[in-house]
Amino acid sequence: MTFSLPDFRRKWSCRGYMSAGAAMVTAALGLLLVPAERAEARKYPVPLDVFGLGTPRPRAAVHAARIPLPKPRPAEAPKALEGAPDEAPPEAEGKPSDQPSADKPAEAASPPKKQASACRLALTEEIAIAPSIPDIRGPGGCGGEDLVRLEAIVLPDKHKVTVKPAAILRCTMASAIADWVRKDMVPLAASFGSPISDLDNFDSFECRGRNRVAGAMLSEHGKANAIDIRAIKLANGQSIGLTDRAISREVRERVLHSVCARFSTVLGPGSDWYHEDHIHLDLAQRRNDYRICQWNVWDPLPQVAPLLPAERPEEAPPREVAAKPEAKEGADDEAAERSSPPEDKPAPKQKAQSSKSATNKPAANKPATKKRR
Repeated sequence: MTFSLPDFRRKWSCRGYMSAGAAMVTAALGLLLVPAERAEARKYPVPLDVFGLGTPRPRAAVHAARIPLPKPRPAEAPKALEGAPDEAPPEAEGKPSDQPSADKPAEAASPPKKQASACRLALTEEIAIAPSIPDIRGPGGCGGEDLVRLEAIVLPDKHKVTVKPAAILRCTMASAIADWVRKDMVPLAASFGSPISDLDNFDSFECRGRNRVAGAMLSEHGKANAIDIRAIKLANGQSIGLTDRAISREVRERVLHSVCARFSTVLGPGSDWYHEDHIHLDLAQRRNDYRICQWNVWDPLPQVAPLLPAERPEEAPPREVAAKPEAKEGADDEAAERSSPPEDKPAPKQKAQSSKSATNKPAANKPATKKRR
């Protein structure tokens, strides 16, 4: 805090009749202010305006005057290389800087990548062509996690079985389908003499209730945990319908035993009328590992005669050509001879009796006459 003589005079003005006590106080204060002004003079090169003498130096100039200048570079010091980058601080060498620089803005932190599941790591391209797809979050709990799009199944001989159309399934369900085709269906197709080419996918992921009934419990199809299969097609063009009664019962029972051993739910003909033309497979989890296998393998249909006549062979004469007239007349004469009796043959007795009775019978309108004696 600084004091000036004008401020002191304004506060302690004697108005021309200063007393002796006021003069003594003024002198004492002056003696006290002199050492303070001398200290300020030693601190700053130019004295401040204490008694109204001189002009004070600006504060920025005062601070600039106090900054010391660097010492001159020694002659024995090595010369700095022109254009060489400045040396990084020791603690930053070999380590990326966490703080963003002035010329490089800070990049947004990317979300951490989701760790692949054990099923995803095991389902390689040597087993199936099944790329991963994002998780699905649908209404009513539809969708799921760890989903794949099953496009084809790779057999041990590198031959591919195309899934038509591609099925959206959970990784565990896709892996179960691939194992079933590779281990069970390949030997079955070998008995037909042709490898498998296609897998007929009737339905896979669909956000709906069971059997498409409004208000029903969510189906396993809505959880991407089920698939409906109608047939397996072979490379020679033959199609093995899983519910086709024209296929031998032995083949269909073989498929039945294989799917019931691998999946927790199997629905086919006989379960309900919704599954008469396809097979439903899923991996639903139930209490105590309870399984459902409802598929009646019906007997083949009986062999009946065709309703339509067989096609007429090409070498047969056309149906429009009529028989010859001579042959027709001869046939008519022969039929007439057969119908008429021979001339020398007497008439039957029964006819003679009937005619005799007819002559002896009196007339209906003629009155009866009495005999005269």
